[in-house]
Amino acid sequence: MSGYKSPDVHERRSSAAAAKKAMLEKHRAATEDPGLAERRTKAMAVVEARKSREAERREAQEARKEELAKQAARDAELALEEKREAEKAEALIAAEKVERAAALAAEQKAARDARYAARKAAQKGRRKG
Repeated sequence: MSGYKSPDVHERRSSAAAAKKAMLEKHRAATEDPGLAERRTKAMAVVEARKSREAERREAQEARKEELAKQAARDAELALEEKREAEKAEALIAAEKVERAAALAAEQKAARDARYAARKAAQKGRRKG
């Protein structure tokens, strides 16, 4: 049984050159394959379809963002309008309350004046008496 003999520099260089030559031949054979062009065109079609779908998605997202912004603006406008209406209602209620208070004060003053007049009339009647 013979022992292992390490390859010298010439053997290593020749085996490396043979490996490079084999890889080059394999690459040349692959590029000359008639199915390669077909596979490349299919792959390019897939890439183009993917890009178009991404563009459509981006456009849909932008449209959705615009719609949400418009909806937010409408909601803010409606909220402002509701706030104005509530303020008007509160002002109307406050005015009615002031008006009722004034009417009540006038009624109370009239009743007080009537009592005062009745008391004075009674005093006059007792003096003449």
